[in-house]
Amino acid sequence: MQAKLNRATVASVAVSDGVCVVKAIARPTKDSEINFEVRLPVANWNGRYQQFGNGGWAGAINSGILKTASEKGYAAAATDDGHARGAGDAAWAVGHPEKLIDFGHRAVHVTSVHAKVLISTFYSKAPAKNYFLGCSDGGREALMEAQRYPEDFDGILAGAPASDWSHLFAGFLWNEQALLKDPASFIPAAKLPAIQKAVVAACDGIDGVKDGLIEDPRKCRFEPGTLVCGPNADSNECLTKPQVEALTKIYAGPRNSRTGKQIYPGFPPGTEAISGGWAPWIIGNPPERSLQFGFGNSFFGQAVFEDANWNFRSFEFDADVEYGDRKAGVHLNSANPDLRSFRANGGRLIQYHGWGDAAIPASGSINFFDAVTDFFRRYPDARAVTQESKTKVPDFYRLFLVPGMGHCGGGLGANRFGQGGNEAADPDRNVVTALERWVEQGIAPEKIIASGADKSFTRPLCPYPQRVVYDGRGNPNEAGSFSCVVR
Repeated sequence: MQAKLNRATVASVAVSDGVCVVKAIARPTKDSEINFEVRLPVANWNGRYQQFGNGGWAGAINSGILKTASEKGYAAAATDDGHARGAGDAAWAVGHPEKLIDFGHRAVHVTSVHAKVLISTFYSKAPAKNYFLGCSDGGREALMEAQRYPEDFDGILAGAPASDWSHLFAGFLWNEQALLKDPASFIPAAKLPAIQKAVVAACDGIDGVKDGLIEDPRKCRFEPGTLVCGPNADSNECLTKPQVEALTKIYAGPRNSRTGKQIYPGFPPGTEAISGGWAPWIIGNPPERSLQFGFGNSFFGQAVFEDANWNFRSFEFDADVEYGDRKAGVHLNSANPDLRSFRANGGRLIQYHGWGDAAIPASGSINFFDAVTDFFRRYPDARAVTQESKTKVPDFYRLFLVPGMGHCGGGLGANRFGQGGNEAADPDRNVVTALERWVEQGIAPEKIIASGADKSFTRPLCPYPQRVVYDGRGNPNEAGSFSCVVR
């Protein structure tokens, strides 16, 4: 393959199972080494390009997801985001500011540019449509593309985006300080089922049907103090007062220690005990090893302060947050609500988030959607033809919230809707093909039918700010018994 790449070299080309696999390295700066992989179906290319995002701190290419995509006829690519140290920490960022920029946004963009050159060379024509799919850090990357590089992709799928990275990770330290304030503050995982049971008992019927799911946890008015242990109580069925204080802080989220202003949303109640939820992400076993604590400490200890002796107990929720914003957030945060250029390019954006996400609270996605809506209300695009069209954010951007779902998938309820790439390609039930239909046919998703582990259990996912309401009759396990209504 004789493609002309700018400041990048092809490391290897191989054909396997009918797919041409190209591995290459981009070096946009002297301290950059961005590995990326492109897979090109030799036959039966569907004319589309899919690029996939990463998770955590990245550091590897998910060749498995590229293989699946190419088998379905897509030209596909992904990158390691500019380092090969794995997703667990940010040691690679110490003393390497350009690598932090590569991770923040440059690697994904450079991969997009080079992949399209390789595709155009291989097929002698450019992709008809370009798509980016990502969740978690990949969701952050997805929104970053819409904001910084609005012409890279026609359709973007952003799942559970860690878009306000520096504030989210400050929230991780908030939880760490709350739980490890002293030994009495820590909440062991064995108590999580009792917490979830109490929350669900208090708030389950909000959406009109009692099914163990809270459709919108923001409407839940659960008081953690009701769980304080009484005399002779089972210790796993109640909380001590220091534990109630810690739980209250986790629900509330971090605030500026000087002004009291909310830094980032807290974690909503109702799914504390789901598999892969609070136990690994917030609680940890042992406590110092929770996923949140690992990410929070690596961001501030390595990417921000670059200090091997830095300790989370010294973190101040005022000046230290502001310094993190200036030092690293400027490169990593994708929270700019100005999506005018993406919209002007004809882009379409679908975002989804599980209410049971213990890694990134779903309220963060709501805050971003509301910020975009407010931006278009206040600063309409001069190219819009009518005043009405200036503020119709749902014409190009829709957010779907998933009751009970954990981080990117799993959890309770109907949490399968094509986001994992394995569901049938029905655009009414598969968010990826729904995005393609929106981009290519102009049909926006009015709802998406999700299913549970038992395929017979289905629920509609409604575009925010609509909500799901049971119609009072019909089978509560079937999506047809629910409607999307304005909140």
